[in-house]
Parts: sequence; C-alpha cells; structure tokens
Amino acid sequence: MDRRNFIKGVSAGSAASLVALKQKGRAAAKKPLVSVAKGDDYQKLVAEVLKPLGGTEAFVKKGHKVALKPNLSFDRTPEQGANVHPEVLKAMVKLCLDAGASEVLVFDRVLAEKRRCYEQSGANKAIGSIGDSRVKLVHPQDRDFVKKQIDKGIFFRTWEFYKPALEADVYINLPVAKHHGSAKLSLGLKNILGVIGGNRGKVHMRLDQGIADLNTVLTPDLTVIDATRILLRNGPSGGNLEDVEKKDTLIASTDTVAADAYTAKHLFGMETSELGYLADAHKLGLGEKDLNKIKIVKA
Repeated sequence: MDRRNFIKGVSAGSAASLVALKQKGRAAAKKPLVSVAKGDDYQKLVAEVLKPLGGTEAFVKKGHKVALKPNLSFDRTPEQGANVHPEVLKAMVKLCLDAGASEVLVFDRVLAEKRRCYEQSGANKAIGSIGDSRVKLVHPQDRDFVKKQIDKGIFFRTWEFYKPALEADVYINLPVAKHHGSAKLSLGLKNILGVIGGNRGKVHMRLDQGIADLNTVLTPDLTVIDATRILLRNGPSGGNLEDVEKKDTLIASTDTVAADAYTAKHLFGMETSELGYLADAHKLGLGEKDLNKIKIVKA
C-alpha cells in the first residue's frame, strides 16, 4: 500500500490520523469546509478559492509528485463547457509548481479521440505555455492501469486504476460542473471515471453505487470544481452554446461529497437527495452531503 493511501486508511479518530492530517496542512474540524470564489480572472481565482483551505502549500510540499486529474473528456472548446477551462488548469498546475512539486502529472482517460480532446479543450496550449519540464500532460495507456481490491465496495469489489495516480504523493481532482444524462450531474465524485481502466460501461450497471465504490480506492486530497461555465443540458458532451451558462465560480474542498452537494444545490438548483451517488458516498464515509453540516466560506 502506498504512503498516501495508508494515511487515508487510518481511523479518523485516532492520534495517528490527526498527525497525518496536520502534516497535509488540514485542521480537524466538526464541519467540512467548502470554499467558493467568484471572478473572471481565472488565474487569480484558483489561488483565491484555495486560501481558506490553507493555499496550495497545505497540500503540495517540496519534492511532492502530484497527480492532477482535470475533466478533458470531450472534443469541445472551452466555451462549450464540457471540459475544465484551460486557464483554470494552467493556474492549478502553476500553483503546484510554486509550492515545490517535483512533478505534476496531468491526465484524463478521455471518451473521444485523445489528441483532439487535449487540443480542442485548450489543455495542450495551456500546459505548453507554462514551459516547465516538471509538468507532463499524458494520455494514460492500458499498461498503466493496475487492478485494485475495493475493500469497502458494495457492488464492485475490484477494478483497474491508473497506477501513477495511486502512487502520487498528492492527488488533485479537477472536474467541470455539468449536466449528465445518467448521473444527472457530473461533478467531483464522478470524475473518478477518468482514473479507471477497463470497460467503464459496466459502471453504469449500478452507476451511483459504482461511483461511490470507486472513490473509496482513490480519494482526492483536494477537489476543485470548475464552474466558470456550467453545462445545463445535453451533458456530458454538450456542444450547443445555448446549453452553457457562465458562472465564473470555483468550489474547493477536501471533502468531495460536500463540494458536490454545494454545487448541485447552489449552481444547478438541485436537492442533494436527487443525486443517488451522494447518498451512497456518504454511507461509505466519503464525506458530508447535508448542507446544514457543511461550513461554506466565500473567498
């Protein structure tokens, strides 16, 4: 078991867990913290939304290898809202580098043609403009996935996960907020589907529980939801600009369930009870879905 997953596996109530959390720059709190920031300067916005959480330095230490998983799954432009905005991606990478990361591995197991997704989304240009050899934008290969036991899984007991993400010192989840035909919304928890190998169609056999099960294996150290543009209809791929609403908003938390719950309610007007995977994830101890038990901070 790698060091990061070992730390996450220790009981939250134990002294060892408290020490581990403090080493990652997190403070034990009764309520999970969700940070929300608004603005049209996306480079500054990423830094602003992370401030209430202690900044990037609370998660990324000197020499750390960072696995950064944006949603880049479709052959769509930034204006179409199906992928993470390239300026948000660029800002997140730069903050990791500034914090001392020795490597930032950016990846997604996309659903359309690989090169077109990275090019149309603006990811290629964004990463290339940073001009730092510590950053790698890669297309995961089949050989890069390893089978993992899902000890807490209710429906799925094993699955293949992207090995570099499992081995990273820090795993950062960077989804885009959008409608999804099957899951209703694609947010932080669902972004795990770009980290797994195999036949993802099988996850749809029990989509809500499957999303929750998979997240027990690779739980993000940090989730930043890109809601600078949200896709209101015809997700997850979209394509029609009339389906997109410009929100200029980012939501960040160490609790992905809480971040998803806030986004569903306040950006899409949906009750958290409408998203089955939130309830399933909560039951598995992955986070808090009750907005009354979440501390919201406007950065």
